[in-house]
Amino acid sequence: MFIDFEGIDGSGKTTLSNLLSAKLKRLGYRVAHAREGGELQAPTARRVRELTRDSRLLEMSPRTEFFLNLARDAQQLDEVIAPALSRGEVCISDRYLYSQLALSGGGRGLPMEELRPACELASQGLWPDLVILVDVDPDLARLRKRLGKLQSKRVSDGDSRKGLAGAGLAVRVREAFLEMARKDPQRWLIVENNDVPLRVLEQRIVDAVVARLEGREQQVQRIVPASSHRVPEGELTVQNLEERFFQTLDVVEQREPALAAWLLSGIPGLPAHQRRLALAERHPALIARGMNGLEDAAAMDLREVLADAAPADVAFSLTGRTGTRAAMLRQRLYAQAPAEVLASLKNDGSPQAWALRERAMRDGRLAEVLASLAGQDCEESWVVREAGMQRKLYADVARSLTGLPGSRADALREVLIPHDRLAVLRSTQGLDTPVARGLRETLAGKALKLVLRSVTGLDTEEAWALRERGAPLTKEALDSLDGMDDPRAWKLRVEHLARWPTTAVSSLKGLPLGPHAQALIERVLATTPGKLPLLRNAYAVVATARALAAQAPATRRTEADASPRMEA
Repeated sequence: MFIDFEGIDGSGKTTLSNLLSAKLKRLGYRVAHAREGGELQAPTARRVRELTRDSRLLEMSPRTEFFLNLARDAQQLDEVIAPALSRGEVCISDRYLYSQLALSGGGRGLPMEELRPACELASQGLWPDLVILVDVDPDLARLRKRLGKLQSKRVSDGDSRKGLAGAGLAVRVREAFLEMARKDPQRWLIVENNDVPLRVLEQRIVDAVVARLEGREQQVQRIVPASSHRVPEGELTVQNLEERFFQTLDVVEQREPALAAWLLSGIPGLPAHQRRLALAERHPALIARGMNGLEDAAAMDLREVLADAAPADVAFSLTGRTGTRAAMLRQRLYAQAPAEVLASLKNDGSPQAWALRERAMRDGRLAEVLASLAGQDCEESWVVREAGMQRKLYADVARSLTGLPGSRADALREVLIPHDRLAVLRSTQGLDTPVARGLRETLAGKALKLVLRSVTGLDTEEAWALRERGAPLTKEALDSLDGMDDPRAWKLRVEHLARWPTTAVSSLKGLPLGPHAQALIERVLATTPGKLPLLRNAYAVVATARALAAQAPATRRTEADASPRMEA
């Protein structure tokens, strides 16, 4: 029997396919997994996969990518799948030719009718007896994927070629999978992986597979286990959003405690802080990293408590933090997490920051010092950049230019473009310069996600045109509106609310909770009240608005106290 698992990245298909393999072996079946442990078993297929993921190959066309992926699957078939089936084994694959149809046809937009004959040729007539589609909300899949990288310490600024297209690619791929399943219900089994424990999904899949192996075929196309999260009755509004969010978090904590810790990231306020305290002992690294952007004294206290248990993550959370306590904590953490400490110094030109940079230079940490120079335009910073150029640390030098305007920075970008275009593009975030505009025009069709991220906060005609073209394709067009209160920003949010609801809401973070913001949040919550990422983003927006409103009177009082007073 040939069983194939399909699904978007972060759906859980790799985990579930390996769980099924192990369970069938324990039941006495002879099983071969073509991607055991998440690694393709054919060495040639692994080499081909490296090519299709390499983000430096920006000129690779969708057709070329399709044929390379086809070659990868053909090699897996010849070397692993077909021999296992000829030995009478149950063979499990994690992706097969359906993935190429979904990616190239649904995701990249190539005509399906032109792709199918090539897939038939690659398959040699061998198609799975059962296709298990692990279906998941793309926003939740992205959260879990990010969480998985953090837990495995695979944190990187890089993107795969698929990643460069933006999050919209996964949405279109998912839609293509669902359409294929709809057309072939006897072969496809859809398993929803949104809000139930993996062990429940595993058992349901095992039951369905064993039934087929024993000839008790069950004609069921969709498995929807009973949700572990019951949506409370009653209308969900901004007023009861906090209560609903923490009720949901309680349920998530029972099922996926690490995800519950990660969902608290960046949320200010006492309720979120109290929950962080409750989870900090079990998940110190996730709680520490999730405090990035939080400025209150309670967050700084918790950073100091977690510094020994999660030094790198605490250092990361200090990005943008200045003042005596932050400087002292960086000094304490430097020996254990020098790279993260230095990276947290972006836009920090204080004497304490430069003292750390000088210490790191003496330690031979030139690359890490370069990463700390974002926003620095002093002569010392240019001396370090020149040293980086001499050492050919081109990507690190480009990172050092992040957000830095001016002809001197643009001249260096021009020199760096032939070495690493994507690193240079990342450095143009928020900039309206000739080099930034030229790169965006050149790379909009090749790295749309990074192009849209680079216009975050920009109020130029070029930026609005890019957003308008990009919004139907991917959510990053709305990400670039974060905190913008422009009529055109509101127009884009409303026009694309149905397609990107979670991002439309998150783009409100930093804005006052006025009538427009509240109406948009409640409109989205009314249509999808049980969607976890949406609920989280909505509460983050509301909590941030309340925190900013609470700070405003204190700021005004401080300014009044500092101003000269007229004597009576």
